Amino acid sequence: MTAKKIIGKLHLWLGLLIGLLVFIIAITGSLYAFKDEIQNATQPYRFVKEQDAKMLLPSTLIALAKKELPGKHVHAVLYTGAGHSAKVIFYHGGKNEYYYFVYINQYTGEVLKVSNEFSGFFHFVLEGHFYLWLPHEVGKAIVSTATLLFFFMLVTGIVLWWPRNKNGRKQRFRIRLKNVRWRRKNYDLHSVLGFYVSWIGIIFAITGLVWGFEWFARGYYATISGGSARVEYTEPVSDTAYSKAKNPLDKVWYFMKKEYAPSAAIEIHVPENSRACIAANANPDPTTYWKTDYRYFDQYSLKEVDVKHMWGRYANLSNSDKLMRMNYDIHVGAVWGLWGKVLACLASLVIASLPVTGFMIYLGRRRKKLVYSEIS
Repeated sequence: MTAKKIIGKLHLWLGLLIGLLVFIIAITGSLYAFKDEIQNATQPYRFVKEQDAKMLLPSTLIALAKKELPGKHVHAVLYTGAGHSAKVIFYHGGKNEYYYFVYINQYTGEVLKVSNEFSGFFHFVLEGHFYLWLPHEVGKAIVSTATLLFFFMLVTGIVLWWPRNKNGRKQRFRIRLKNVRWRRKNYDLHSVLGFYVSWIGIIFAITGLVWGFEWFARGYYATISGGSARVEYTEPVSDTAYSKAKNPLDKVWYFMKKEYAPSAAIEIHVPENSRACIAANANPDPTTYWKTDYRYFDQYSLKEVDVKHMWGRYANLSNSDKLMRMNYDIHVGAVWGLWGKVLACLASLVIASLPVTGFMIYLGRRRKKLVYSEIS
């Protein structure tokens, strides 16, 4: 058996093994691509009329939000820029996990909406994309393994597509629709579209595997950094020798507001315990995440605490850290703007079609073999 035949068998059996999983992951990925745009169009409480009045302080917004969700744990306050409502975020992990947004008009204090972020269409889609609607530990392991096998499928698919000579290469770039049998059309849809989308699929697979396997994330970082080890995230701590600052969240917010443009999204995190710092972040481009500045302030002295890992100031990052930061925005296409999302959505739909067309090729060949065996 030649090497190409072995690769063909590997491609076939991997496809039969994970085809349904690839279909689900790709379809849910395409649906999730325009989540922000669809929610902005269908959820008017995300927007407020911009006013000359001063914005309400984080402490005031928290007090208003707590009336809506008494007894729940406040995680952060997010100001998403002029013209957008502010969000008070309630989150608690563990056995009794919950995740709520309280949308508030930051000028008037009007509560616009209390949203359960663990419900709704896009949460359902995301659970399918990351976990196949299974318990998270189980689902993540299955999706990550399927993504790794999908990566090998893409590579083997490119090898199988690659023609032996230049004369055969031309016909591999186009789908023949006229004067050919349906079976030939299906084969071209699988092989030609598969070739074109494989390069985007490889990007999807690599960025997905960064989340899926820690060993892959470490190896990927070592590769893009030229052998350097990634500095792991650590929580900076506050110096409890100082007496507690008065209204520390409000003061950090004032500081961040002066540092960044009015269009920037600014988030202030409530310290989780007496030693934690106040984490604050500012995103100059709310359509993506990778350029966000993450900063940390001692909750007692309000002095800024520097960190060495990638979740610090954007300007201080190495190129490899920036690329790691871009992982989500690359995965969804947002790093290339709206047209990048369009490309990611269309590519996901084509990827979802590959297990279908591939299975039909398999059935066609199997039926053909059965016919020949009956004749003989």
